[in-house]
Amino acid sequence: MNTTTSTANSVFHCTKVFSRNFCKFTQIRSNNINLNLFMAAEDKSFKYVILGGGVSAGYAARQFTKEGVKPGELAIISKEAVAPYERPALSKAYLFPESPARLPGFHTCVGSGGERQLPEWYTEKGIELLLETEIVEADLASKSLTSAAGATIKYDSLIIATGSTVIRLSDFGVQGADAKNIFYLREIDDADKLNETIKGKKGGKAVIVGGGYIGLELGAVLKLNDLDVTMVYPEPWCMPRLFTSGIAAFYEGYYKNKGIQIVKGTVATGFDSNENGEVKAVKLKDGRVLDADIVVVGVGGRPLVSLFKGQVEEAKGGIKTDASFKTDVPNVYAVGDVATFPMKLYNELRRVEHVDHARKSAEQAVKALKASEEGKTIDEYDYLPYFYSRSFNLSWQFYGDNVGDTVLFGDNDPTSSDPKFGTYWIKDGKVVGAFLENGTPEENKAIAKVARLQPPVENVDQLAKEGLTFASKF
Repeated sequence: MNTTTSTANSVFHCTKVFSRNFCKFTQIRSNNINLNLFMAAEDKSFKYVILGGGVSAGYAARQFTKEGVKPGELAIISKEAVAPYERPALSKAYLFPESPARLPGFHTCVGSGGERQLPEWYTEKGIELLLETEIVEADLASKSLTSAAGATIKYDSLIIATGSTVIRLSDFGVQGADAKNIFYLREIDDADKLNETIKGKKGGKAVIVGGGYIGLELGAVLKLNDLDVTMVYPEPWCMPRLFTSGIAAFYEGYYKNKGIQIVKGTVATGFDSNENGEVKAVKLKDGRVLDADIVVVGVGGRPLVSLFKGQVEEAKGGIKTDASFKTDVPNVYAVGDVATFPMKLYNELRRVEHVDHARKSAEQAVKALKASEEGKTIDEYDYLPYFYSRSFNLSWQFYGDNVGDTVLFGDNDPTSSDPKFGTYWIKDGKVVGAFLENGTPEENKAIAKVARLQPPVENVDQLAKEGLTFASKF
């Protein structure tokens, strides 16, 4: 809904910001001075509020319904314009040149085999979606949130599911980083803008800045879109936070065989633009200059916790919680990327950025919240770290901890017609982590079980020979 009204000295534009009964008024001009004035038609109050509209929000909402939440008790606040969806699709099928994924096809909770929760699902369950709503202030002591439109949302219990934001090169003052056609991928709007530009640049040159998850997945999908792709990253190999040099050598070789150029050991220090303000070149620290029609940056993210600074205990860059994701503030929980929680398996505090944890931590928090209302407790969160990715015809999974010595097994020749290989991580004489490329569902379950059980290893050479056979023993 958009309307415009005028007074003698002012023009106001009204846009529907909340899903119901909220208006955002922007005063465009008053006495020749540009002003912004935000007003709300009414305030809101809920028993439960989920702040954030990503993966965690959808899974938390589903768990609330399982726990018997009543109509009108729960609200989800999201600055995005759509109901919660499975975010991993954005760097994969959403950008496919043929038969791309589109909403409503990947609303939560289809990513884990659950029901697809369309906007109508939330209406039927009596859950209020407050979309296109940015929260600019949180007062945990008074249990209130304030929107950019000036509305106050009160709650009894809050689940913080704000996720992460991308790290931007402009944050570091990189010259020309604000040029057109330099993209970051986090939300569906980002993917839509990138997709439109891809369509207009077929056969052009794309530069990926970063060699992590986003870099590898987007490098593949841009190549599928008939772009000449170059990846640039400073590390000695791709995905250094997880991959060993042996694992990375396979993927780098595979990508090169697909025609993707890889430039390692340097960083982007600036960008040149054409007369239309569109990026045309990437300047590297080593002096090289790469032509570019599209640049996609994937250099990491930061948990969105600034709203709560000084109000809640933090640790390791996130909000510190217990094993039920409860913070040190009564009736406030934190889940997903923002939560630093006790990982039982390794007896230490950790923060995990991955969709699997986003789903499971949200469910755990809701179970704990509802149990606490009844004076009950639930089993503590016993999470096994799990990461996965898919690109081209490749698909890998990792479980456990990537610390200690490593043993590589299988066929990791990037020219192989059917490569299958893996790696075990060994610490204190036990297998603590396992990686597998091209595994079957049964094989992936086997390496997951090994990572959790942490069986002893007597002979490393024998382990390398056995490979997957070792995992199948358990």
